[in-house]
Amino acid sequence: MSQANIAVIGAGAWGRNIVRTLAELGHLGAVCDPSTDCLEDARKLVGEKAKGIRWTSRAEEILEDREIAGVMVATPAETHYGVGEKALAAGKDLFVEKPLTVDVQEGKKLVQFAKAAGKILMVGHLLEYHPAILKLRDLIRSGELGTIRYVISHRLNLGKIRTRENALWSFAPHDISVILRIAGKMPTEVVSTGGAYVSPGIPDITLMQMHFAGGMRAHIFVSWLHPFKEQKLVVVGSKKMASFCDITKELILYDQRVEWKKGQPIPVKGDGKKVEFGQTEPLAEECRHFIECIRTRATPRTDGRKGLEVLRLLHAAQKSLSTNGKQVLIK
Repeated sequence: MSQANIAVIGAGAWGRNIVRTLAELGHLGAVCDPSTDCLEDARKLVGEKAKGIRWTSRAEEILEDREIAGVMVATPAETHYGVGEKALAAGKDLFVEKPLTVDVQEGKKLVQFAKAAGKILMVGHLLEYHPAILKLRDLIRSGELGTIRYVISHRLNLGKIRTRENALWSFAPHDISVILRIAGKMPTEVVSTGGAYVSPGIPDITLMQMHFAGGMRAHIFVSWLHPFKEQKLVVVGSKKMASFCDITKELILYDQRVEWKKGQPIPVKGDGKKVEFGQTEPLAEECRHFIECIRTRATPRTDGRKGLEVLRLLHAAQKSLSTNGKQVLIK
């Protein structure tokens, strides 16, 4: 595959990270954004590697370029369907940042369109490319933790406060995708509650709970109105427990469980042990995976179907949130 065949549409705050990463990998062919300031900022970030790269405010220039094999879209979520559909129609393989779309029906159409066109459709669920999460997945698959009983995820900070999307849509997709990977199936029901304190109608905090067949439960607590930063995932199994902190970059395996002795549940406490994992940058791994899928025509780890599952759960959680925590069944 040529060294410059991926275009990025959307050079905002996150799009610039994709631009930088593709440039470092040697696969950046073009960058598009309607803002000349965003283009200039991205160009400065790339530095000397900007030579030979097309910088444009017109997406049509990219879509008409036969040298561009794939497009990575980092535009606002409400534009994902329109931009993605045009890219697929132009014969490009497609990567779309999370969420896949904002509408489930549009998400289904995009998945069907990509399948009919024989094109790659990948969704940017970054945590699924984090080496610590991959290591945790391997521990779970090996049976080290036993039967998974519940998962808790916290993504909290006094950070950038959005006014167009709520905390659920902004933060929770990362954790939903990981929990679905751990569970290996969709939940049977979702409940979500939250509160809007800064902008009317835009919840700043949400608590999403999922119940899976077999008894496993999971909850996701997200907030941009919190006194300290916390990004932690805890997995509790019947044999052992594990936690991953994305701030300290530590994956800890705890030899802790509950055993029954003489008819009484007794907690068995053991030391926590750090688990080593690779130090590769998740975004670089994600970009490499997209490039490899273009080359081999393999199905992406986070394909359109996976993106659609996450989207369905976001809508279910939003429905529950809008009805003050009423249970929503997943069919």
